[in-house]
Amino acid sequence: MKTLTRIGVACALLLSLGACKQPKTENPKDFFMFTSFHEPATEGLRYLYSEDGIHWDSIEGTWLKPVLGDSILRDPSMIVGKDSTFHLVWTISWRGNTGFGYASSEDLIHWSEQRRIPAMDSVASTVNVWAPEWFYDDTKDQYMIIYSSCVPDKKFALGVEDENNNHRLYYVTTKDFDTFSEPKLLYDPGFSCIDATIVKRGPQDYVMVLKDNTRPNRNLKVAFAKDAEGPYSEASEPFTGFLVEGPTTVKLGDDYFIYFDDYNNHIYGAVKTRDFVSFTSMTDSVSIPKGHKHGTIFKAPESVVKGLLKK
Repeated sequence: MKTLTRIGVACALLLSLGACKQPKTENPKDFFMFTSFHEPATEGLRYLYSEDGIHWDSIEGTWLKPVLGDSILRDPSMIVGKDSTFHLVWTISWRGNTGFGYASSEDLIHWSEQRRIPAMDSVASTVNVWAPEWFYDDTKDQYMIIYSSCVPDKKFALGVEDENNNHRLYYVTTKDFDTFSEPKLLYDPGFSCIDATIVKRGPQDYVMVLKDNTRPNRNLKVAFAKDAEGPYSEASEPFTGFLVEGPTTVKLGDDYFIYFDDYNNHIYGAVKTRDFVSFTSMTDSVSIPKGHKHGTIFKAPESVVKGLLKK
């Protein structure tokens, strides 16, 4: 017993000198993932991955073949649930359909049956449902899906748009990914807007990045709120140029990077900001494979990414 005690004391001394080391256990790391599609959006879900959130590579192949609506998969948005399950929503039709697609996966390879979520079925005269986007509201412990729709019966200000291209932002909520709420209007900035994404910076501090979809603008702006469900402030001045869409935001260090589809120039653009008031272009610093169309950024464990690459 005395011998064991002496050995323990000796090891403690050696540990303090760095000579009696415990075996290292490697912490599994997360990769940044980017959902994607290629035009004309009939092939299915694609992925990009990155270790730093700035330099991206493609994962070859398509991983979910669309079967709903017009059999397209556009604007794929992914969120990781509290149970570590991946949940995907996407646009299923350009016009004439008032729902969006939903499916879930444990490994980003094998997917549940695709379901049509009847987001705007109960709202008369709805023309479309575009670009559903996830946001987890940790204050209310619920998931929001924000999307844009044209609803001519609502008689929103037209500006330069016609009634069938005059979008506003709506949302539904869910707590279990099984039942979804009735739709609510999220934002009417007085002009047609689409492609909204929400960022929570702190308690009662939310930022919405959205596209002004009016013909003269078609650029990105921001609005602010104290609650994820609003009300949101007036939209800011644009922080991008003309003909961009599909923003997604990721925090890298102290900076928020906003990626967007610069479809006029057939490239992906990016800016960084710390306050969502001043923005610095990062387009020349980021690298996105050619042909990538807009989705959202999320994180996945290294084991999942390696499984995709191996597959």
